[in-house]
Amino acid sequence: MSSFVSLQSIRRETAAPPAVTEIVRLRVSGMHCASCVGRVEAALTSLPGVAGAAVNLATQRAEVQLTSALEPARILEAVRASGYDAHVVESPVATDDEVRERAEELSAVRRRFVLAAVLAAPIFAIAHAGMIPGVPAVPNGNFWQLLFAIPVQFVSGWPFVRGMVRGFARRAPDMDTLVGLGTLTAFTYSLIATVWPAAVGEGHAMHGPGGAIAIGGAGGTASSHVYFDTSVTIVALILLGRLLEARAKAGASQAMRALLDLRPRTARRLRDAADTAGEDVPLDAVQPGDLLLVRPGERIPVDGVIEDGRSSVDQAMLTGEPMPVEVQAGSRVTGATLNQTGSFRMRAERVGADSMLMQIVAMVERAQTSKAAVQSLADKIAAVFVPTVMAIALAAFAAWWVSGAGLSASLLKLVAVLIVACPCALGLATPTALIVSTGRGAELGLLVRDARALESAAAVDTVVFDKTGTLTRGAPQLTDVVCAPA
Repeated sequence: MSSFVSLQSIRRETAAPPAVTEIVRLRVSGMHCASCVGRVEAALTSLPGVAGAAVNLATQRAEVQLTSALEPARILEAVRASGYDAHVVESPVATDDEVRERAEELSAVRRRFVLAAVLAAPIFAIAHAGMIPGVPAVPNGNFWQLLFAIPVQFVSGWPFVRGMVRGFARRAPDMDTLVGLGTLTAFTYSLIATVWPAAVGEGHAMHGPGGAIAIGGAGGTASSHVYFDTSVTIVALILLGRLLEARAKAGASQAMRALLDLRPRTARRLRDAADTAGEDVPLDAVQPGDLLLVRPGERIPVDGVIEDGRSSVDQAMLTGEPMPVEVQAGSRVTGATLNQTGSFRMRAERVGADSMLMQIVAMVERAQTSKAAVQSLADKIAAVFVPTVMAIALAAFAAWWVSGAGLSASLLKLVAVLIVACPCALGLATPTALIVSTGRGAELGLLVRDARALESAAAVDTVVFDKTGTLTRGAPQLTDVVCAPA
């Protein structure tokens, strides 16, 4: 029996995965959908010495787990070879550069959307003027639509066209490929129908309640039907979605930044026990063993123990208890909690990443980087989604063409399949919801270990609290006024 147990233990040890020796954090630029996430993760996990990689679309961050030494340059090269840009970062939350980059992205997307929406309105009006009884068609309507559609397609919609070209160049199409291919197909067909109608056949007329209605023609004559309104409307709607995505990305790390903002930026360090004034130094300059002075109303800079002095400390940030705690020589205090009444001198013990606050931030970061089961499923689907959609779109075009529907109708079906099948939210909805929920929970003192735990919490119908005393609101509240007898 003992031999059997030993053999099982040996097998378990043999099958155990290599220990993770280092974690490298990356800031990845250019991701727009779940297929982008899958491509970056595949590029990272293909490197020797990489035990795993988790990429978050909402935060534009990647966490790479290493089992052996690997040059950061090789990691960055792998990401860039997959079509995206990357930089190594140290901070678990968005840096000032990232915040500025996301703000610029939000501003650029907003400008593109406004341009597309403003120009789409007259195109839509011109395209449908002849279809409304009593409203005549606009003379040379196709040319006017072309004039308005050019800036929408190649200014507002330029990221989609560029993404399409890059997707084909690296043989890895993504959601930008679907949007770019669909809108450019509709635009190109409409351009040819406008400047060379004979190439797509004779102009046709639609029939409405009042008889034949000219489409885009001049002087009451029919002309080739165009789809400028389709291409510009699609660009505007997709940009609206990208605008919402950019807003979600811009606010993704606000909760964690709010936690870090609890730390004071400086600490008053004393040279020795006889020093009573000290000097202000950056918080990052504080080392274990430093003697610090904390005055009333200041936040405690780091974790440590009080050398001398007495005070009361508001630890609600850490414990949730609203009443301040009395501290004196020998008491341990935690960084980012608020000193209230008195001054004291403390000896720094845990600083930087070892402090309690940074450990909380690291736990929230790990929860935000982890993936729920539904998100993992979305990433797997996205890996084969775009090629499948393109194949279905070509099949739809071929089927309508063979049936004799004509080039115009067949192209419309191809464009419809390409555009309708653009679930950009597929890869963004889950990580965004995870970031918002874990970040808000951290602000309220509720820490979530990982995404799967949060997903499982949806099925919870009963919560049992094991706590001495009562559950409070987190702040004292007046409940009764009792008048003493005279």
